Amino acid sequence: MLVKSGVRANLSIPLHKELSVGTLRALIRNAGLTVDEVLDLI
Repeated sequence: MLVKSGVRANLSIPLHKELSVGTLRALIRNAGLTVDEVLDLI
């Protein structure tokens, strides 16, 4: 689970072996995060 203080986002993550770049970027944007913030979390 990824958490950003003060932000709550309900995301639907597709169960695929691979996600397209556009889908991944949209999920990150909908979560209120930047790509760099996600990379810091993983």
